[in-house]
Amino acid sequence: MHASTGDDSNGASHVPVMLDRVLDLFDPALSAGPPADDSPGAGPLLVDANLGLGGHAEALLRAHPRLRLIGIDRDDFAIERSTERLAPYGDRVEIVKAVSDELPDILGGRRAQGVLFDLGVSSPQLDEAGRGFAYSYDAPLDMRMDRTQPLTAEEVVNTYPAGELARVLRTYGEERFAGRVAQAIVRERSRERITSTARLADIVRESIPAATRRTGGHPAKRAFQALRIEVNAELTALERALPAALDALSVGGRVVVLSYHSLEDRITKQVLTARTRDTSPPGLPVPLPEHQPRFRLLTRGAEPPSEEEVERNPRAASARMRAAERIRD
Repeated sequence: MHASTGDDSNGASHVPVMLDRVLDLFDPALSAGPPADDSPGAGPLLVDANLGLGGHAEALLRAHPRLRLIGIDRDDFAIERSTERLAPYGDRVEIVKAVSDELPDILGGRRAQGVLFDLGVSSPQLDEAGRGFAYSYDAPLDMRMDRTQPLTAEEVVNTYPAGELARVLRTYGEERFAGRVAQAIVRERSRERITSTARLADIVRESIPAATRRTGGHPAKRAFQALRIEVNAELTALERALPAALDALSVGGRVVVLSYHSLEDRITKQVLTARTRDTSPPGLPVPLPEHQPRFRLLTRGAEPPSEEEVERNPRAASARMRAAERIRD
C-alpha cells in the first residue's frame, strides 16, 4: 500500500513513505546526469513505476531541476491527481496510463538513471469507499485499480471454484484457513450472489475459528489482500517489471523498491539477490569477468521506516525498502 502521496479529496494529508531515504538513495544517480550517449542537453531520466498521487515524483523533480520523469499508473483517479500536481514541471514529466510491466515498451530502448517502485494500493483507493478495497466500508466488491478491466473481486468470489479460491487466499493472503474460507464463500454464494464488501467480510470472519479471531487484526484483512492481488495481478506485474527495470538502468543507475507485505518483498529480494551474485563456477582461482555481478545492493536486508515516521504516518508501518545500483554493463 503506498500510503503516500498528496492530499486526498477530504483534505487529509498523505505523506510519501520513506521520502528522505528515497531522495538519498537516488541522489548519486540523478546528480551524475545521463550517460554521454543520451540525447544532447537532456537531464537524467527516472521512471516512477507506481505513480499514485505523485508525492515521491514531485519531491524528486524539485530536488533535481534537470530531471525528466516518466510516471506510470493504471488508476484514472491517480493519473488525474498526479497530472494536476506535477503540472508545474511541464514537459519534464510524461504520465502514461499503463501497468508497470509495460515499462520496456514505454521506455522504447531509452536508458534510465532511476526506477522507483512504490507497490500496493494507494491511500485514495483505500479511502474511497466505493472502490471496494477496504473491509471497513460497505461497498460493491470491486477492487480494480484500472476500472476499465473486466475482472472484479465480485467475479472472483462468485465464479472461482473452491480449490482455486483457496489457492488465491493461501498464496496471496497467507491465510491459514484458506480451505475453510473458500468453502464458506462457495456455500453462501449458492444461496445468493456475494456483491458487497460487508457480506464478504462477515463470511470470512465467521469461517475463522474464534480463538484466532481474537488476535492479529481484522479477520478479513488477509482475504481482502489476496483478492486485491488476484484482481490486479500485482505480483505477476512485479515479477516482470523489476527485471525489466534493472535491464533498463544505465551504469550508476539505481532501482528503489517499497514493498508493503512479505510477498512483494520476497519477489524483490529474489530478483535483486540473483542480479548481485557472482555466478562463476565454484573452485576457480579467479572469478570470470562475464560472471561478475552487474549490480550491487544498496540496502542491508529490507529497511523499515523509522519509529518517528510510523508515528507520523501509521500506514507506513508495513513498508520495507530494498535498493540496488548497476555497477557494470
